Amino acid sequence: MSEEATIVGPALEKIQTQLTRLAEDVASLREEVRHVRTRLSAVEETVVSLNRRMDGFDVRLERIERRLDIVEV
Repeated sequence: MSEEATIVGPALEKIQTQLTRLAEDVASLREEVRHVRTRLSAVEETVVSLNRRMDGFDVRLERIERRLDIVEV
């Protein structure tokens, strides 16, 4: 084996190992991002639902104020 092959071979193996580990890390991060997006979608749906409920409370409060004749001008 030549001197270059003795030096380059282990270096290439180390680079390959690091690339494999990097690819695994990227795959793991992609999976985590997918889970975060799923949870974020659930949070957004909950916020929309709560906003609808708040709008309903606002309408009901206005109706109560009108009935009690305590509407501010």
